[in-house]
Amino acid sequence: VQLQASGGGLVQAGGSLRLSCAASGRTLSSYVMGWFRQAPGKEREFVAAISWSGLITYYADSVKGRFTISRDNTKNTLYLQMNSLKPEDTAVYYCAADRNIGHMKPSFVSQDFSSWGRGTLVTVSS
Repeated sequence: VQLQASGGGLVQAGGSLRLSCAASGRTLSSYVMGWFRQAPGKEREFVAAISWSGLITYYADSVKGRFTISRDNTKNTLYLQMNSLKPEDTAVYYCAADRNIGHMKPSFVSQDFSSWGRGTLVTVSS
């Protein structure tokens, strides 16, 4: 499956952005999907994940209550609604997918996912 993230940009602290991740090549309905981010000089970190049905979601503690992950399997698209953005949310955001994840868990690592999008830059100014 090919993934393409979009929706990044420059926003002031306290603002909102909605990221999208469009998939092609295969239907996403059987894939667990996630968002990761990588800030300059830091390792890629888990942000959020969602089950294939959309019924189970998990978030990193740093974004819990501010970000919402969702999916529309009819549109083959994953979303990340980001509210109350902070300067420390500045990073390149990547979407990821994998259809061999057996069960959802509170946190994932990059190696859990086999398909990745190119990433979209989010910059939050103070």
